[in-house]
Amino acid sequence: MGACLGVCQRPSPTATLDRLPHNAHRLPTTREHRGHHLADWGTNASPQVNLIIGDSIINNQGMHYKHRMLAVRLVGMLQRFPVVVVSGARQVGKSTLVRHSLPKWDIVVFDPAIDIGNAREDPDLFLDNHPAPLVLDEIQFAPELVPAIKRRVDRTRAPGQYVLTGSQQWSVLKSASESLAGRAVFLDLEGFSLAEIAEATNSDHWLKRYLDDPRSLIADPPRRLPLSRTLYQQLWSGFLPEADALEAEWIPDLYRAYLRTYLERDVRLLGEVDDWQQFGRFVRLAAALSAQEINHSQLGRDIGVTRQTAQRWLTMLRATFQWVDVPAYHGNTLKRISGKPKGYLADPGLACHLQMISTPQTLAGHPLVGALFETAVVAEIRKLGSALGTPPSLYHWRSHGGAEVDLILERDGRFYPIEIKLTSHPKVRDSRGITSFRETYPKLDVAPGLIICPAERVGRLNDTDFALPWDSQ
Repeated sequence: MGACLGVCQRPSPTATLDRLPHNAHRLPTTREHRGHHLADWGTNASPQVNLIIGDSIINNQGMHYKHRMLAVRLVGMLQRFPVVVVSGARQVGKSTLVRHSLPKWDIVVFDPAIDIGNAREDPDLFLDNHPAPLVLDEIQFAPELVPAIKRRVDRTRAPGQYVLTGSQQWSVLKSASESLAGRAVFLDLEGFSLAEIAEATNSDHWLKRYLDDPRSLIADPPRRLPLSRTLYQQLWSGFLPEADALEAEWIPDLYRAYLRTYLERDVRLLGEVDDWQQFGRFVRLAAALSAQEINHSQLGRDIGVTRQTAQRWLTMLRATFQWVDVPAYHGNTLKRISGKPKGYLADPGLACHLQMISTPQTLAGHPLVGALFETAVVAEIRKLGSALGTPPSLYHWRSHGGAEVDLILERDGRFYPIEIKLTSHPKVRDSRGITSFRETYPKLDVAPGLIICPAERVGRLNDTDFALPWDSQ
């Protein structure tokens, strides 16, 4: 989202939604066609964009564009709804996704310090001078536009009028969801998935097959993705598009600049922090507690702030898409079940930087490596799920007796248990939590369980549970 401030790209007079190809929902994803989606809208050549990261300016002209799975959903939404809101953390590729999907649309990038085009002072005049179709990038810096957009959309419910993007869930996007109810749909973007990194995106990916028919997935195992990085290299590099394009020696510089930009722009604009040094310690502690149950009192005690402060700061991390909660599954049972959610930092690469892990090799013996692996796998499942028409609900489960399952997916009344283990040779005992879940809820429709791990191939662990390589296609 760091495109140069105030950039406007004027569309051609013919750049309207009518130019969407009728088969846009069946866009090709093979290597020879990748990047040529929406060809009828104009050239797929990337416009020159300066990405501002901290104090550094990186010119991305000529950077290789990798197809995003959500591009298909973005196009489909624009064919059916007047407004699409694309949200996500800083630098996950929101601007790039929109630019490549809508190359002839007018794009305006807002800034917190400058009132671009007098948009905040006179939103109606601004929209008069920037007719739809229009992309409004970093909309959180011009919240006054939202009511004006609502009025214009109410005049005609024609689809494909506006795309709004933002890196905060805070007041602006919340206001947009309320003001534009029935007019807007939302698309949450995260960093690259493994398939996007490998440029092997496929609508029939392993998660979709697992949810549709688990036995079919086992009978016809998915291939592994052709990744160029090792497991530890990928965890350490993380999944931001900029990190994927950098050599390893520059990754620490990227994350230092990312963290500085995050603190100085996003968090400061929220205005909820009194002690910035303490907040920095809090973010580092949150990274160390990724993939654990959330205890606000403990979080506060560990850095010397109140429970209320820790809770407020964690809410800020969620609001800026840096932290994700997975609620606990309860069900109808007489047993005592943990009700605390588990929390995950959004990207393991950022977590490595916050924990001062200097190289991928250091991860091998690091006490947090298992949690970082779980963080990456849970994020991968979120990314694959977001590309589905009906993504599954995510839970975790833990009894007070100690039995636990890292993830429980729920869709169509069926439950899909997943354990995440950092082992290349999973054993039967690794599925004990899944067995306990089945025994605790004998009336639930529980699908065959998966142990997601860095194994070489799909393997059977018992009659109902199987190991699945973490880099499955």
